Amino acid sequence: MSGDIRHVLRLGRTARGRFTLAVLCGTAATGAAVALGGTSAWLIARAAQHPPVLYLMVAIVAVRAFGLSRGVFRYAERLIGHDTALRVLGRLRVTVYQRLAALAPAGLSTERSGDLTARLVTDIDSLADVWLRLLLPYTVAGLVGAGTVAFTAWLLPTAGIALAATLLTVALASPLLAGRISRHAEARIAPLRGRLATRTVDLLDATAELAAHNATTAALADYADTDRDLARAERRAATGQGLAAALATLAGGAAVWAAVTLGTPAVRHGTLTGLLFAVLVLTPLAVHEAFAALPPAAAQLPRLRGATRRVLAIMRRPDPVTDPTDPADDPTPPYHLRLRGVTAGWDRGDVLHDLDLDVPAGARIAVTGPSGSGKSTLAAVLLRFCDHTGSITLAGTELSTLTGDTVRRHIGLCAQDVHLFDTTIAENLRLARPDATDDDLHHALTRARLDEFVAGLPDGLDTFVGEHGSRLSGGQVQRLALARALLADPPVLVLDEPTEHLDEPTAAALTRDLLAATAGRTVLMLTHRRADLDAFDTVYDLRSGRLVPGVSTTPHTHRDRTFVP
Repeated sequence: MSGDIRHVLRLGRTARGRFTLAVLCGTAATGAAVALGGTSAWLIARAAQHPPVLYLMVAIVAVRAFGLSRGVFRYAERLIGHDTALRVLGRLRVTVYQRLAALAPAGLSTERSGDLTARLVTDIDSLADVWLRLLLPYTVAGLVGAGTVAFTAWLLPTAGIALAATLLTVALASPLLAGRISRHAEARIAPLRGRLATRTVDLLDATAELAAHNATTAALADYADTDRDLARAERRAATGQGLAAALATLAGGAAVWAAVTLGTPAVRHGTLTGLLFAVLVLTPLAVHEAFAALPPAAAQLPRLRGATRRVLAIMRRPDPVTDPTDPADDPTPPYHLRLRGVTAGWDRGDVLHDLDLDVPAGARIAVTGPSGSGKSTLAAVLLRFCDHTGSITLAGTELSTLTGDTVRRHIGLCAQDVHLFDTTIAENLRLARPDATDDDLHHALTRARLDEFVAGLPDGLDTFVGEHGSRLSGGQVQRLALARALLADPPVLVLDEPTEHLDEPTAAALTRDLLAATAGRTVLMLTHRRADLDAFDTVYDLRSGRLVPGVSTTPHTHRDRTFVP
């Protein structure tokens, strides 16, 4: 078993007691099935001798007991086993999601949403098979197999050795054969499923753009190629599983043939009775039926390794920003934001270079610059989404001495690419403050100049916004994002391209409303637009990650506004 799978098993150690109970129930169910086969063989053979019925009563009761208990214990095993696996998967899914939240956005900049969805859903669902289709059946088969071999060896030692050999063939040799045939195919299945999920998301999200540029046919062809690759890998894996199942069936027949071959001389020499000979011959059939689930289980190992590797790759990814072990106390007013010698970037290199910036408490500062100049990187650095060198202080406290959550309680963000969930306006707003009342929501909407629009809707706050806010206009989406940011009530608010994708009149109106809604709050606006910035205290120009030096800020004095070209 690989180290990755052992790591997953350690994640489920809290459910060890439940899993042990599932193993006991599975062992009882499988043991009852084997005992049912052996007892039935003895009963049939003994009944053929026409003894008094009373001589058969114990065997008849045993057959009934084993038959009933097999179903009861099997049900209990499935119930407890699946309950255990689902509990572990629930905790694992939450753990992985928390890890994704800690990594986003800097740590996931190279990942595709479809592939991440496949890891969070499909790959984690596959890990249930580690317990249900790998560990549980092998543990049960090992316990029952050992007991059955011991019983068979007690009846006839040579038959016990032969049965042990055939069971080992099913448990070990058969999966090895399947693994050699389908190992590479199984390992490719999880990545191919992730790629197919990515292609699916691309097709669904970009339907209009693909149609507009006559690219639908090419996109569908790419999707079909990925689907064919996945089907080919699954067929290859199924071939290995089929051969393993065939070998297991052959081994079961060989066990019966060995019992007949070895038991016949023993009956002739009187070392084995005819009744026990029947038990000796039919018992291998029952135990091999229990072992038949092992080759398909073992054939899943490469696929499970691939899924485990993909999930743990997220779990083991280093933090883009590390929280301090002994964080400083929360900053207190006034919230003066100061940057000195800040250099920061992403995987491809630095974007900000030796940047100095002062944002006094209550000031309204605008930073303009074209796309790619580093505005969004500056926002990410201020919210501790991206690491940096140099000094950034808020109210005299270094941001690097604060946890990310603490920083984001004091510095809010209204991003250019607003994400709205396909739920109600109220639920989207309460992401910022889950305990907010309806009055709080209406107050935030009023400040964002969206309350009249919401009041005119038939369902008001309970109106669904559609996927990514598709039922709202671009301006309404931005205003809803602003209302959400205001609801969080951070003392410092960073606005990253809030007027992106809006026409000039709408952008101008939104800018005016932004300033009105954030009166008395420290605001840093990052935008590519140079228009409608008269109300800002200072306007900086960001070029290739650098601000023009030698500029001072004059807060609250619109007439003395400084524009740095």
